[in-house]
Amino acid sequence: MDDIFLRVVGLGPGDEMLLTPQARTALEQAEVVAGYSGYMDMLPPELKEGRVCISTGMMGEVERCRQAIDSALSGKRTALVCSGDPGIYALAALVLELLEAMGVEDRLDVEIVPGIPALCAAAALLGAPLTHDFACVSLSDLLTPWTLIRKRLKAALEADFVMVVYNPRSRRRTGQLEEALSLALSLREPGTPVGLVRQAFRTGQQVRVMRLDELNPAEVDMLSILIIGNTSTRMQTGGKGMRMLTPRGYAEKYSLKDADGE
Repeated sequence: MDDIFLRVVGLGPGDEMLLTPQARTALEQAEVVAGYSGYMDMLPPELKEGRVCISTGMMGEVERCRQAIDSALSGKRTALVCSGDPGIYALAALVLELLEAMGVEDRLDVEIVPGIPALCAAAALLGAPLTHDFACVSLSDLLTPWTLIRKRLKAALEADFVMVVYNPRSRRRTGQLEEALSLALSLREPGTPVGLVRQAFRTGQQVRVMRLDELNPAEVDMLSILIIGNTSTRMQTGGKGMRMLTPRGYAEKYSLKDADGE
């Protein structure tokens, strides 16, 4: 592993207990750690101590990726951190694109270190909403035209996928979620279960399960993930509140009341 100078590291949802051993090792071996300032704050102090730390604010993705690449090209073991998984709405692709644009893709080895994605964290808190086929759509139109986002959202809803919605609403982007929910209500029953998770496995965590027609867009922000059930998803009363359950289909093949499954 000595020849790998740049690692793009997934921090997971934010709880130190959900930082994978591989990610921790990559950070321990790094001389330089770069990332969005908010994600750098999520790092355990001992993983920043004695290391050069590069941080940029929101919208500084290209700048911090370039700085991380330059650091790695200078011969320093560098880790670029992302929340969740680097390959899911994060920086893995941007790093590879920049290597091409800079003409240095052959000079630098890059390792993508996976992390627990936000959708998995949210699903775990909600019960079992993603046990069958699901689709993921980000409602942020900063990099993708809204017409294309809406087309993908409509196709997934019509195909009866469970829907995971990233970046649902910000202070400046309020209309997209309202339109997405209107579309969902035109293609799903009003009583379709919806899970709203905010700050999963972080301070201030909030978890709610409700009907699709009960969701108030004003209660959703960029720190939230929505999971909209499909036609088989149902609510289940749990010990700590309501859960979401999307059956995989075992009950149609086996008698679940028999202990031996026959």
